[in-house]
Amino acid sequence: METGLLAVFQRLKDAARGLPDIVETTSYGTPALKAGKKLLTRVKDGQTAVLMCPLDEKQMLLEAAPDLYFETDHYKGWPALLMRMDVISDDELRHRLERSWLSRATKTQAKAWLAGREKTSEAP
Repeated sequence: METGLLAVFQRLKDAARGLPDIVETTSYGTPALKAGKKLLTRVKDGQTAVLMCPLDEKQMLLEAAPDLYFETDHYKGWPALLMRMDVISDDELRHRLERSWLSRATKTQAKAWLAGREKTSEAP
């Protein structure tokens, strides 16, 4: 596998660490992460990843941060956007994967994960 693809996938895996039920797989022939059986993110190429994202949030991100997020005609109207991996910070990437995971997890999973985060943030 190409070095750039591996580097992008490693960043995605690192950013998704700690999210429940993450499965390493492939999608369209490239490395991908699923939340259970639902696609969360995948490598598009050595500089770009595809992130599953609700359409309203996608539109907001495209307008607010066009340096980080974009779409091609292929993704118009679909709940997915493209991320520039050479520009996005690790913190922003982690935040986006968490948001994507929350939109794809079951309500029970999401509630349990959020409750666990609250307990962690309350610890001294």
